[in-house]
Amino acid sequence: MTSIGTGYDLLNSIFSPDGRNFQVEYAVKAVENGGTSIGIRAKDGVVLAVEKVVASKLLKPGANKRIATVDSHVGAVYSGMVPDGRHFVDRARDEAASWRQNFKTPIPTSDLASRMGGYLQAYTMYGSVRPFGITAIVGGVDTSEETPVDGEVGSGPKCGAGGKVDGKHGGPFLYMIEPSGLYWGYYGAATGKGRQAAKAELEKLDLPAGNITLQEAVKEAARIIYVAQKDNKDKDFELEMTWISGVDGPTKGRHMEVPKELREEAERLAKAEDDLDDDDEDEKKDDDKMED
Repeated sequence: MTSIGTGYDLLNSIFSPDGRNFQVEYAVKAVENGGTSIGIRAKDGVVLAVEKVVASKLLKPGANKRIATVDSHVGAVYSGMVPDGRHFVDRARDEAASWRQNFKTPIPTSDLASRMGGYLQAYTMYGSVRPFGITAIVGGVDTSEETPVDGEVGSGPKCGAGGKVDGKHGGPFLYMIEPSGLYWGYYGAATGKGRQAAKAELEKLDLPAGNITLQEAVKEAARIIYVAQKDNKDKDFELEMTWISGVDGPTKGRHMEVPKELREEAERLAKAEDDLDDDDEDEKKDDDKMED
């Protein structure tokens, strides 16, 4: 219970006297207990990665995916309660399918983030439901032209009747959606238990400059996950990574898993750097002991 008054955390439709919604804050705590998820917006695509903690040695390696394809050009990763994340993905897929059916074009990443932000926000306003215990990172590469669906070209919102889309710009996009429904566009985003360490590493990349390539982003994503996992080293984990490029890139505009060879190379480099950092820390501790 809260220290400022009993009962203000029983329903998410109630605000405390100081304007706090405790059920939403508790949902954020659930996110902080989950494995670290990150997204990187490169100049030619988007990379999504997650630290998937292995809860049991009996689990099949590679199963229980935490990164999902929402539409052919959009992927989503989440930290927090896995069942909530799966429901989020199912709803996002419904929104993407509805957009295609109505407008005959793939849903822009920004519109998907807007719709899902509104969906999560609705779960913070009624006493009969609870907030989602996840924070989701949604990434996609939008085309600068309307893409025919089933041989048709439609006229979506703010769109022309084919060809160039009026007021819309293609390219990579990355959004993070919080339990409150709040969403922002990012160059790099991190959530989960190791989010603070991951954010610090993302800031070092100077992503707004737009100099990092998709291939480089894959290696950086692996490295950052290993850095963020240092405080949770007693638990085994699997690194799951996906990427999306433009139509001229390696994925041809589609969201898919990072090839095994590239992922293993990125992991090898990340582990080597992690081991080097551990050796440096051990040497520093030895030096401190000698000085004492």
